[in-house]
Amino acid sequence: MEKFTELTAIAAPLLRINIDTDVIIPSREMKRVSKQGLSDGLFANWRYTEPGGRDENPEFILNQAPYRDARIILTGENFGCGSSREHAVWALAEWGIRCIVAPSFGAIFQGNCVRNGILPVVLDNALVESLAAQVQADPAQNRISVSLESCELTAPDGTRHGFDISPADREMLMEGLDAIAVTQKRDDEILAFQARDRLKRPWVYL
Repeated sequence: MEKFTELTAIAAPLLRINIDTDVIIPSREMKRVSKQGLSDGLFANWRYTEPGGRDENPEFILNQAPYRDARIILTGENFGCGSSREHAVWALAEWGIRCIVAPSFGAIFQGNCVRNGILPVVLDNALVESLAAQVQADPAQNRISVSLESCELTAPDGTRHGFDISPADREMLMEGLDAIAVTQKRDDEILAFQARDRLKRPWVYL
């Protein structure tokens, strides 16, 4: 998993509430269990003019320059609600999204983001709307910066806004670790416990 420390990038305003995982990637686009090859189906119902087609809808923001190069999404409340499908996060990550800024997230989706290298930033709705307005004034130049080192987001106007993230989630993102890799960091402790436990309860290991 790619490490996340700092990011300065174009941000795409997608200010809709309750964008669920079926909107992020419709079920018909999930034709594989691999993490690869899913980005074509990202926001398929909005990105393309026909279901299952690939003719782009020019009105959808990610089909417009310079938002095609966006690495940050600014969005509304309850982003990633609905089903627990991890494919939604895989599609976002493969497309190039590294950070999503919203007033709130679906709980499972938020956890899936962290486990796949995407930073979910929770900020007040009014602030997200203010960021979107600043970006839209000149999206190529008015970029947003996010530092996981200081847990701050810097707006295009230079103002800084702190955000909260759990120490465990911050560690995973900054070190580029998935859940298995985090556990493996404690291999020595795990093996030492097993050695002690084997002496106390040898019958468990028969």
